[in-house]
Amino acid sequence: MTQVDLIVLLLAAVVALGVAARWLRLAYPILLVVGGLLLSLQPWAPRYELPPQVIMLVFLPPLLYAAAFNTEWRAFRTQLRAISLLAVGLVAFTTVLVAAACHYLLDFPWPVGFVLGAIVSPPDAVAATAITQRIKVPRIVATILDGESLVNDASALVLYKLAIAAALSGAVAWWEVGYQFVFVGVGGVAVGLIGAVAMVELHSFLERRGLADAKITITLTLLTPYFVYLPAEHLHVSGVLAAVAAGLWVGSRCERVFTHDLYTEARAVWEMVEFVLNGLIFILIGFQLPLILEGLTASAIDVGRLSVAAAAISGVVIAARILWVFPGAYLPRWVDRVVGRGDPYPAWQNVMVVAWTGMRGVVSLAAAMALARDFPHRHEVLFLTFWVIFATLVGQGLTLPLLIRMLGVDRRAEAEELVEAEQVSC
Repeated sequence: MTQVDLIVLLLAAVVALGVAARWLRLAYPILLVVGGLLLSLQPWAPRYELPPQVIMLVFLPPLLYAAAFNTEWRAFRTQLRAISLLAVGLVAFTTVLVAAACHYLLDFPWPVGFVLGAIVSPPDAVAATAITQRIKVPRIVATILDGESLVNDASALVLYKLAIAAALSGAVAWWEVGYQFVFVGVGGVAVGLIGAVAMVELHSFLERRGLADAKITITLTLLTPYFVYLPAEHLHVSGVLAAVAAGLWVGSRCERVFTHDLYTEARAVWEMVEFVLNGLIFILIGFQLPLILEGLTASAIDVGRLSVAAAAISGVVIAARILWVFPGAYLPRWVDRVVGRGDPYPAWQNVMVVAWTGMRGVVSLAAAMALARDFPHRHEVLFLTFWVIFATLVGQGLTLPLLIRMLGVDRRAEAEELVEAEQVSC
């Protein structure tokens, strides 16, 4: 089977599983991962190892840019403290707990444990959005979840690179951790904003000169995430934050780029692109398990013992989020009240939904597969990463809608006066 044949087959599977997901009223990432896993186990199925650079350079920029573009900047800014606590604090907290679990359960060296912790610490933006779009949640919950998933990849990838350096060299200075966070983060945002401003001005210039039409304008919007992501990566700053910053900037000023009719046309194109990219990436996640198992068998690793550890580490990942989210939601507001600001406490039902929405996905898989072939315990890290993705995506993804309905969060959301996207000109 050639790569063209494989792509056609996968696209057909994406369509079929997408229809099945709508019929079963499930979030499509869940069914795509399960479907990809089942397809990969068939004797006729080809073996395809997904190159991590394809995920990071082809799939990730447009998906992050689109998610940021559709995020309301004003709401994002008002929840910046909550988003930062999750995207930075929770990522670090999860990384430490997973590292400890790996060290004590599997005798991994601490740096290798920190590598796995950084890999599985960030929830997936696409999975969270796909699930919360199917069941209504309050706007504040959606804003926090979307904002967290836009930023946490960057902080996790910084920790990931530092943990790899520690695993290979033996030590990393704490000052270097702080420096990397600041340099990579600020640099990525700067590149994204510069690129976004340039693209908005280019759109305006072409419009004034009468040189643009719908096809040209929409093609430029498809190029924008790569226009900022690739230079940021070449400058060794965060391409993730560059794409996010550009999406937020252009999205908050899209009336300068799009008329209502052009926005409607561009949105249709982008929704198709997002569906195809998301579908391919999630179905290919399922295709990785046979390859991972082959690597374990070749290395004579005890799969049974590793499976028990995978279940335990998946539990640690889920528990870490719950342990962090509740204090993170209430303690800062308690401090606000002490100093006289009087910010209201959030409803515990909303906090519980945020605590349970921790599905992992494509960034975790790409980071694990990007490890060098001779990296210590690479096969075990790949296996553990896959099962954390599977456990959180399928386990939490299937139970989250039920939890939302049980807590009455969907009724709270329906009571809000939300403006549908189709009613907004841009």
